[in-house]
Amino acid sequence: MTQNITTDRILILDFGSQYSQLIARRVREAGVYSEMYAYDASDDEIRAFAPKGIILSGGPESVYADNSPKIPQAVFELGVPLLGICYGFQAMTAQLGGVVEAGDVKEFGYAKIDISQADKLLANMADEHNQSQVWMSHGDKVTKLADGFSVTSSTPSCPYASASDESRHFYGVQFHPEVTHTDKGETLISNFVHSICGCGSLWNSENIIELRIKQLQEQIGNSEVLLGLSGGVDSSVVAALLHRAIGDKLTCVFVDNGLLRLNEGDQVMQMFAENMGIRVIRADAENRFLTALAGVTDPEAKRKIIGREFIEVFSEEARKLDGIKFLAQGTIYPDVIESAKSKQGKAHVIKSHHNVGGLPDDLAFELVEPLRDLFKDEVRKLGVALGIPYHMIYRHPFPGPGLGVRILGEVKKEYADILRVADDIFMQELRASGWYDKTAQAFAVFQPVKSVGVVGDGRRYAWVIALRAVETVDFMTARFAHLPYDLVDKISTRIMNEITDVSRVVYDVSSKPPATIEWE
Repeated sequence: MTQNITTDRILILDFGSQYSQLIARRVREAGVYSEMYAYDASDDEIRAFAPKGIILSGGPESVYADNSPKIPQAVFELGVPLLGICYGFQAMTAQLGGVVEAGDVKEFGYAKIDISQADKLLANMADEHNQSQVWMSHGDKVTKLADGFSVTSSTPSCPYASASDESRHFYGVQFHPEVTHTDKGETLISNFVHSICGCGSLWNSENIIELRIKQLQEQIGNSEVLLGLSGGVDSSVVAALLHRAIGDKLTCVFVDNGLLRLNEGDQVMQMFAENMGIRVIRADAENRFLTALAGVTDPEAKRKIIGREFIEVFSEEARKLDGIKFLAQGTIYPDVIESAKSKQGKAHVIKSHHNVGGLPDDLAFELVEPLRDLFKDEVRKLGVALGIPYHMIYRHPFPGPGLGVRILGEVKKEYADILRVADDIFMQELRASGWYDKTAQAFAVFQPVKSVGVVGDGRRYAWVIALRAVETVDFMTARFAHLPYDLVDKISTRIMNEITDVSRVVYDVSSKPPATIEWE
């Protein structure tokens, strides 16, 4: 079954749209393997990928501007179906002889397209009024189609909201089908990859696991593999996948830095060492991390110290092991995309805490990265299919430096212990009320200031805890969660009643931007 899992493949050429990764994810959700290349990929690279179809993303440029991004010639010569989205549609039109101009009316947000011709791309998109709601984000627009193209939909201000040349299987849409705001956007993507490109639906968790196990066994053979297990989603899925592929050839090092959530260290050991039978070495380094952090208040300095100590502890444990040839890492596809450097330098470098980077020269391992072509949502689905509990896989994000950046200012054990309990109470009540799954991320923050409180007839002078909960889809922007007042009241009351060192609880009502999600 796995031999053709990546043979049916779609190439996405990225012209700088903020939605480009979404296109690749939507294609994969349709059961088809996809990869994303920069628009300036060479003709040889495009041909070597051997796509069944190509999607051109949107982008911020104007096609008529000097030095605007161009579509590689190989795209038109491969003879495979082509879908241009927004800028991709405009660039395709201009390069094939049509005209693109600045629009008198810009369209940003919801729009209704009137479907005049339901071609293969727009099949099953129209409602009873031959309309469909879409998401627009453009200033320029196509004013004259290239030869061979016919208009298939329009809006009052956009005469060519979509068009097609079905003889060449070239299609263009001015709107964004990849975003959730477009009704039946997934139908359009499915129409393109299945009906037009002729791809199957083999890209799913079961087939990915089968394929990856085979690949890992071929790469590793009888060698030993070392993995830095954090308990986070990526490293946990790598551990489960490697264990299924190579069994006791896997050794995990779990660095317990004393900055984890309540009982998290014990939970990691129980899950992986006891339940799954994986060899896990637990390095209890709480005192070491706290000593290194003593007196340090700057957030970036704390991050660097935590990262440095992690590398040193991990390296010390690795030196105790004999015969290790491979180092496994939880690199995922967005990391690869962000790390890639195109000729224009469009991408950003990966955050250093994602992987075990910077190991000493005497620990020269070969890398194993079984998740490097998967998006986060695919990794989560893989984890559930591998038997990792749902609640672990779908937990809210936790920062690499842990509570070190949720304790404002200096990090002390006293503060970490208080914060752990407060955060756990917060999570308990969010889960009990059903709000945990309604929020994208929620956590407590320790404030290094004291406030006066009253307990019975006595005075309490104790610490302040802030609660943070946000709603977001992509974490680029976020709105503070509008939790019910009675829920906030219950959480606040429990924290102050159950933790004698807390006298006040506040709720963070800042959205991103201008605030960040984490406080540090």
